[in-house]
Amino acid sequence: MTQTTSTTSINKPAKKKLTGLPKDSLISLHVVTIAAWFGVALAMMLMALANLQTTNGDELYAINAMVKFLDDFVVIPMAIASVLTGTLLCWLTVWGFFKFYWVITKWIATTTLIIFGTFWLGPWTNSMTAIADIERTKALNNPLFMFDIHGVIIGGGIQLICLSAIIAISIIKPWGRRVNSQ
Repeated sequence: MTQTTSTTSINKPAKKKLTGLPKDSLISLHVVTIAAWFGVALAMMLMALANLQTTNGDELYAINAMVKFLDDFVVIPMAIASVLTGTLLCWLTVWGFFKFYWVITKWIATTTLIIFGTFWLGPWTNSMTAIADIERTKALNNPLFMFDIHGVIIGGGIQLICLSAIIAISIIKPWGRRVNSQ
């Protein structure tokens, strides 16, 4: 007697996705982190602009020190928190990581901003603060200081435009679901 065995696919139980209050809470936390990132980046750019009008060396250094402080203790943690909450939202909701073009776009834009901040905006901020600490008002005649401050102002403006676009994409959710995505 021959015995036949049938092969059946083993279905994994579907992962339970966040809904209701837990999902809304995570979305709210995500929105708060990017709003804080945006607001402080705006303040930092305005403070850098104020540097160009400063005639007091101690004030020049104090403004730069505050910009550096805000970068180190607000912008960087909020950028990281934005990525962490975004990761959780992708993992724990129906949006997923690669199902929607708007999610992919936000990932690319956020990653680009963090790389830009890490390798350009942050070092320019640190450099202009160190120069202002040593040179005070003479820093305004230092070509490296002026390069750094203009980099922070222009780069900060670009960052604000990109963050605005990310916020708009979060609200509008354009482009829909990818064709091959389930």
